Amino acid sequence: MKQVALYAGSFDPITNGHIDIIERTATLFDEVIIAISYNTTKNNLFNQQERMQLAKDCLAHLDNVCVIEHTGGLTVDLAEQLGATVLVRGIRNTVDFEYESNIATLNKTQNDKIETIIFLANEQYRFVSSSMIKEIAQFGGVITQFVPELVEQAIKAKFQL
Repeated sequence: MKQVALYAGSFDPITNGHIDIIERTATLFDEVIIAISYNTTKNNLFNQQERMQLAKDCLAHLDNVCVIEHTGGLTVDLAEQLGATVLVRGIRNTVDFEYESNIATLNKTQNDKIETIIFLANEQYRFVSSSMIKEIAQFGGVITQFVPELVEQAIKAKFQL
């Protein structure tokens, strides 16, 4: 049976940390689906289509990874529709762990056939978040080590740097 994993997030922007988790996931599953979601609690720098295109471009080297748009609804419902049995999440620290473990438990109440696998971020990415990257970039700081070059260029264009 084909093993499918779903990694949903806003990816605003997609970072080297996200890509690292996706690459690691791709070695474990036949197919990895990246669902670009709209998060109403976040102030997005990139619109949905821009985030999707950046993710597609950054992940083009992975044959078993595809990028889709997630326009609403429960992630566990999307997973079931797509035939995914696993939700992938990444954590950087204990704060992320608390948040993600609560969501995993809530997801289990909605669909007990969907498991959540949590990847610990590699050490070089544990202190970085998309919001921090955007703030550093906004004030002209160096973000080269945190995002792929094409993402860095897109961020600079947004901030007209």
